[in-house]
Amino acid sequence: MSKGLLVVLSGPSGVGKGTVCSALRKRVPELIYSVSATTRQPRLGEEHGVNYFFRSHEEFLNMIAEDQLLEHAEYVGNYYGTPRDFVEKTINEGRDIILEIEVQGALKVKEKFPEGIFVFLLPPSLDELKDRIQGRGTESQATIDHRMSVAVDEISLLEQYDYAVVNDEIDLACKRIESIIIAEHCKINK
Repeated sequence: MSKGLLVVLSGPSGVGKGTVCSALRKRVPELIYSVSATTRQPRLGEEHGVNYFFRSHEEFLNMIAEDQLLEHAEYVGNYYGTPRDFVEKTINEGRDIILEIEVQGALKVKEKFPEGIFVFLLPPSLDELKDRIQGRGTESQATIDHRMSVAVDEISLLEQYDYAVVNDEIDLACKRIESIIIAEHCKINK
């Protein structure tokens, strides 16, 4: 049995990673979603174990100390991380898994899994990105300004990725990522 693919979807905060990932999983139901752990507070409608494993700072630090995370990063005052065992088990079973994570985390995963498929999700423009972040209605102006500054820095890391996909329309972004997955499965030299 061949190994599954590790697909890493990342990009700046507010670019629509969660929306695209959710829509992609509906189009490709066999694509397994890796639920990340985080110390940030749940947003309206988010569920523990579905969207994230919500952990206290102390619980998260214990996970780091016990090497239970494939990667972890601090972003805007909160920790995010990918539980190691689930990802490795899924790939070894020949199933594809998608990680939807911030740029810092994606680059750490690349160090441990360089054979992963790294997809950077771009906004149509920086103005559109700012509108999306403001549209959430969950962040202060200072946080929005900080996220925009971080986004510019993250976009400069685009060359570290295998693919860039513009999230201009959700359905088109999903089709592009699905095409990438199909092409990667057809590769002769993996």
